[in-house]
Amino acid sequence: MAGHSKFKNIQFRKGAQDKKRAKQFGKIGREIQIASKLGGLDPEKNPRLRLAMNNARSVNMPKDNIERAINKNNTDTADYSEIRYEGYGPYGTAFIIEALTDNKNRTATEIRTIFSRNGGNLGETGSVSYNFDKVGEVIIKASLNDEMIEELIEVGVEDYVLDEGETYLYCKLEDLFTVEKFVQDKQLEVEGAKLIWKPNMNVEITSREDLEKLLKLSDDLEDNDDVQNCFSNLDFDSKLIGESDA
Repeated sequence: MAGHSKFKNIQFRKGAQDKKRAKQFGKIGREIQIASKLGGLDPEKNPRLRLAMNNARSVNMPKDNIERAINKNNTDTADYSEIRYEGYGPYGTAFIIEALTDNKNRTATEIRTIFSRNGGNLGETGSVSYNFDKVGEVIIKASLNDEMIEELIEVGVEDYVLDEGETYLYCKLEDLFTVEKFVQDKQLEVEGAKLIWKPNMNVEITSREDLEKLLKLSDDLEDNDDVQNCFSNLDFDSKLIGESDA
């Protein structure tokens, strides 16, 4: 258990992300729509829908928005495809981008352009994913004691990070809901439960100027309407980000 590493694969600047909430709701709504269309309307029988609804609740997406997204699968005739893009940013950083698109050529061109104008390049499938493991992540708004950590290990938690009063739990994909339910049964507040690409080798950035270039690349990728999730092996000391960015 590498419990005290600096790594936490979350959005880099929560404040900046809050300003994008409307777009965030739209992306989660699309995932809910696709999940319900592919796997049915019952979240107990549709793990993908259950996960999407969990993500919606974790960002306080209104219940009406969630219901509209579920119902929209019966009226929207667009044929969406799931695509994973992989590429390199400046300074040897690696990025994985998950997208939902109704036009693969358009999205690929846009992602390639974003990488290019930010000093990176879009790679082939598999070019960077070996630097990551796809795992489940549960975020808890509490610092857990050693006894609770031991119990979590018994239900499938393989790694954890303690950071600023929050605990990030990592487990195999198939154990995500088991871990989440265990945490909820312990009356602990769950901030989020999702599947992520967790880097197994980080690139540490020590210059604020370099960090700002990489955050610009990340922001531009996440701003794209077709991009659902963006992951990187970028690591940095939070002190590099000024109060105005926090």
